[in-house]
This record gives sequence, C-alpha cells and structure tokens, in this order.
Amino acid sequence: MNSLPLVLSMGDCCGIGPEIIAMAFRHAEAANAFVLGDVAVMRRAAAQTGGALPVAVIEQADDAVKCPPNCVPVLQAQSLPGDLVAAPQGQVDARAGTAAAACVHQGVALAQAGKVQAIVTAPIHKQALAAAGVKFAGHTEMLQAWSGASAVRMMLVNDELRTVLVTVHLSLREAIDRVTFETVLETLRIAHRWSPLWGQTAPRIAVAGLNPHAGEGGLFGDEELTQIAPAIAAARAEGIDARGPFAPDTVFMRARNVPAAPGAPAGTAARHGEFDLVVAMTHDHALIPIKYLGIEQGVNVTLGLPFVRTSPDHGTSFDIAGRGVANPSSLLAAMRLARQLTQGKSSLNLRT
Repeated sequence: MNSLPLVLSMGDCCGIGPEIIAMAFRHAEAANAFVLGDVAVMRRAAAQTGGALPVAVIEQADDAVKCPPNCVPVLQAQSLPGDLVAAPQGQVDARAGTAAAACVHQGVALAQAGKVQAIVTAPIHKQALAAAGVKFAGHTEMLQAWSGASAVRMMLVNDELRTVLVTVHLSLREAIDRVTFETVLETLRIAHRWSPLWGQTAPRIAVAGLNPHAGEGGLFGDEELTQIAPAIAAARAEGIDARGPFAPDTVFMRARNVPAAPGAPAGTAARHGEFDLVVAMTHDHALIPIKYLGIEQGVNVTLGLPFVRTSPDHGTSFDIAGRGVANPSSLLAAMRLARQLTQGKSSLNLRT
C-alpha cells in the first residue's frame, strides 16, 4: 500500500467543496489524507456540517498521518486572499477563484515532488476562475499546463460505466471542429495506455459517433467517415481494440454493467457490458449517461498526468452552499478510486 497521504484541494470556498470535505473526514476514507486550503474556511465548514470536528493546522504533508481520527488536517495554502472567509457562500467571487487555482497549483507541486499519493480536487467554479483572471477553463486544463503533460483526457467512471472524452470545455461549435483524426486517435491511445491503472491491459473500447445515428453513412454528417472511422482503423493497426463508430444514443447502453437485483453480493453485475469503456466526442455526450446513472458514485479522472488525480462528478452547487446538506458520496468515491489507481500506477511509467 502507498503510505503517502492523499491531498484534497479545497475547491471554491463559496460552494459545497469545503462542506463535503468536512463530511468526508468523518469517514474511514479520509485516513492519511489532508486538505490544501484555508484553515478559517475549513473551520466554518466543520461547524456547518455538524460541528464536533476539530481542524488541525499542519506544516507539511507528512504531518497528516500524525493527526487523530475524526480530525481535518489542513495545510494552509500559499498566496490565498487574506479575507477569503468573507467571500459570500453561494455566489461567484473572484477571491474564491484565486484561492481555488492556488490550491490546485500547490497540489500539483506536492504531487510532482513525491509528497502525496494522489490529488483529489473539490469542485471549482469556472466563472469564479474567470473573474480572478485565471486563464484556464477548469481543472483539466490547469492540471495539464502545470504538470507539463503533453496530452490529457477526462474520464468519467462509476460502477456501471466508464467513458473518455475527446473534447472537454468548449462551445459545441468549437468542439465539433476539434473532432479530428488526430484528436480521436490520441484519445484512443491514452485510454488504452492508462487502462492498466484499473486492471485492464487490453480494454474493449467502443467509439461513439458525433452525429445522430453515427452519421447514417454520411446522411447526417461525414465526421464518422472522414475522421472517426480512419482513427479507429489506425488505432486497431497499433493493436488497440477499438470498435465503431456506434450511434451515440445507444452505445452507452451496450457498454453498461447492469447491476444485480437488490440483495445480491456487492460488485455483482446482472449483465456485463459489451465494452470496457466508451470514447465520446463531446462533453455532454459523455457526462449525461454517467450522471443519469447517479452523481453520488460518479468520479472524474484525468488520464495522461504524471500522477493520479480524481474528483467528484458534480459542481459547486451554490444553491445549497452553507446549509450543511450536501452529499459527500461522490467525493468519498473519488478518494477510494484515487487510492485504488495509485496501486496500479507502478505498472506504468506515467511521465512518458
């Protein structure tokens, strides 16, 4: 087992990130983990989620293991606004955007220095980042730039489905232009190469089309014929088990591991999917089926980084921020998956 701690970046302090983190530290998954964030914000979150949860200030990552159970170790992040706790919960605030980016930046530095086992990021708000002058659209873009990774991809996963995205945070018009032979082939390579992290050396990859009915032979668009199918053929020539393109409205049903009836042993599937993962062309093609199956267990994973990074599959939920009613299940799932993926990491050289 990896003895290094997990680091949780605090996320947007005006959203539910600090609250779900405080809730998570009441569970076993939080053992040997710490928060990179603001001590005052985390103390407020502890109070808002039931109290009786001490927040301990630590000086370095190694100190996390020394803290007692049911305690939130917090490493005060560098370069945070001094009045961060005054940023109003439930609203976009530039101070929150500045702090969220600073926590991620320092978390990347800790991971690259070998001080932490993995990074688990709490939700951030893209408008707050923009208000703070942060040039990146979200976590995926920040992590790629600050880690020096040449190419990364977003993967969404739960117990029933796994999907990897070709394009992420772009307008739909721009995303369509980015669906090219090169980007599809690169996505297939990344998905295949990182699959040993979750125990698959030869994943069966289904490729979803871009257009309705996967273009219907060119009647509804030709990207499948001119870009996607050639990329699949090139991937297969490299030994990647990629198939398709399939109609994007049905391929996820074919790939889904249908759970067994209530009362069956944990992890039992009534029907295993035809595929191990689906490569989808656009953000919503991939995220809608995952979220429909249940946000509570959905996890976002960034493939292609030189370290493991996961996050909950939901946003900042400004509408309930500060009320102490947010559900930490997705964050807990992200913490569990981060630990599992670090155990498989030894079989890969993630830096090349």
